[in-house]
Amino acid sequence: MNMVALIEKKKTGQALTQEEITFFVNGAATGSIPDYQLAAMLMAIRLNGMTDEETTQLTLAMRDSGDVADLSAIPGIKVDKHSTGGVGDTTTLILAPLVAACGVPVAKMSGRGLGHTGGTLDKLESIPGLSVEEDEATFIRQVNDIGLAVIGQTGSLAPADKTLYALRDVTATVDSLPLIASSIMSKKLASGADGIVLDVKTGSGAIMHTLEGSMELAKAMVAIGKLAGKPVTAVITGMEQPLGTHVGNALEVKDAIDVLSGRTKGALLEVSLLLGSHMLKLAGKAATLDEGKAMLQKALDSGRGLEKLKAMIAAQGGDPNVCDDISLLPQAKVIRQVTAGCTGYTADMDTVALGNAAQLMGAGRVLKTDIIDPAVGFVLHTRIGDKLTPDTPFVTLYAKSEEDADKAEAAIRKAIAISGTPVAVPPLVYAVVTADGVETF
Repeated sequence: MNMVALIEKKKTGQALTQEEITFFVNGAATGSIPDYQLAAMLMAIRLNGMTDEETTQLTLAMRDSGDVADLSAIPGIKVDKHSTGGVGDTTTLILAPLVAACGVPVAKMSGRGLGHTGGTLDKLESIPGLSVEEDEATFIRQVNDIGLAVIGQTGSLAPADKTLYALRDVTATVDSLPLIASSIMSKKLASGADGIVLDVKTGSGAIMHTLEGSMELAKAMVAIGKLAGKPVTAVITGMEQPLGTHVGNALEVKDAIDVLSGRTKGALLEVSLLLGSHMLKLAGKAATLDEGKAMLQKALDSGRGLEKLKAMIAAQGGDPNVCDDISLLPQAKVIRQVTAGCTGYTADMDTVALGNAAQLMGAGRVLKTDIIDPAVGFVLHTRIGDKLTPDTPFVTLYAKSEEDADKAEAAIRKAIAISGTPVAVPPLVYAVVTADGVETF
């Protein structure tokens, strides 16, 4: 098969066959097709798009370019959850223990943070001693023993996606809907789950800033799931501001512990319960979302969710005592309390800029090889719509140095707009997309 001919075909807007897509993907995985030809194909796809069938075939070819996890040794219906990325998004550390406490096994492979978004693995590794590296046999045994494991993806999971993802970043093809959808879904399908719940973000901190774009992405991924024979539910939630109040790895673990301990309510808990309810419904454990939410709330109120988190931490070599004494988590050298300094209303947030502020403090990576500082970050004390006075608590900074705190404070103030008049609070949930249709809120 001739790669130049395939590039020409897609350049002129024609659909590629399954065999042609498999050839392209295998070439990316093995290195047999040079980067400049892969880049040309990515740009042709970006400019001319793909049909649902093409996107599904691209997804399946990327899934099959490496290992596919076999979770059949774990009894029951395994449901995975994936977020398209955001700031202060710590839902996995809350809903995974709660869902497991309701009797549904959670065998989850997660990723690391890059850019303005945080990564579940980085958060977990801020817990002293905890390891996210397990072989498949240990992973399955842990889920069978305690009902829960969250580990890193194996190096051989969807290797074609790793190559194409890196090229997209340097060829201005990141915003291609078929490429985004196939990248996400190839890894989720390779993870071996029986069903998938997607948290598709929309707003200033999301990969898709508009509701229209987020809806298109959700529909595309649900369509892939249907054609691949996997039930997929996509929930479109707001990322106009950080989901939780804490941003930074150890801080977000603390936030999750606070939620599971019943000390914290709010948007992070609400979205966690919603996504968890969809997981219980897909797993056949709850007949309705209301029933699922009631089950999760009971697991929360009884403390069983927190006990599940402790059990997972211990099973993966970590110190479960952090759930009772958060001072055991990494501590920052500099802690600075910042007040609003003015009167008005919190009107708008550049959530990407807020994520970048934490990243530049050392909480995230610019390059995949960067080493993060688990202790740094910040706690936001204001949300869109809140009334401010000069003395209102605004943000608490956790930094390595006073200089870092100065830079972070300036960046955070710049990222948050303050109005002299009241503003509307943005919705938290916009829509749910399934193979049966779209429900909007």
